[in-house]
Amino acid sequence: MSTKKQIANLAKLKLNQLQAKYTEVIGKETRSHNKTFLIRKIGEALQANQNSTKSDAGTTPETSVSASAAAVAPATEKLSKLTVLELQARYLDVVGRASGSPNKAYLIWKIREARKGRIPIGPRKSARQDVAFKVLPLRMESAIVEKLDGVWKRQGLHSRADLFRKSLHIFLRDSGENEVAALLAEDVKR
Repeated sequence: MSTKKQIANLAKLKLNQLQAKYTEVIGKETRSHNKTFLIRKIGEALQANQNSTKSDAGTTPETSVSASAAAVAPATEKLSKLTVLELQARYLDVVGRASGSPNKAYLIWKIREARKGRIPIGPRKSARQDVAFKVLPLRMESAIVEKLDGVWKRQGLHSRADLFRKSLHIFLRDSGENEVAALLAEDVKR
């Protein structure tokens, strides 16, 4: 079946079938329940696979370049002409870690910055991959937030989150919740 027909048939699939197709085509599982997103991502991957198959079929041993030379393309290549999947692959080659970003402009910018030596290359050393994180919702009036922004900047903290962590640590410590305060103490030091 042609790629165009495969992409056209995606709209007929149920959610669980799309998730299975996503795993088959992309190579990793998804928890997304957004059919439009899944159809777009699968379609992009199928199209990229078709394009790479066509370009591979047209090369001869004399004209093909080595895999390492293709992976590290010259800085003069037109990144804007690449698809998102190709940019993600180039990002992995140049930066040394994967990116799931679908934003072409971001990927192009990061690749260029890495080539200029302006961003760290390789896996993130500070990433705590063994720890699960949760985001806590906190809603405040904008006038209060503006005043708090002034406080964390005057105190030499890195962000609002640092101000909240430090404040929570002090409150818990002063309230006698030493065990929980000790857990926050590690985050406050960072």
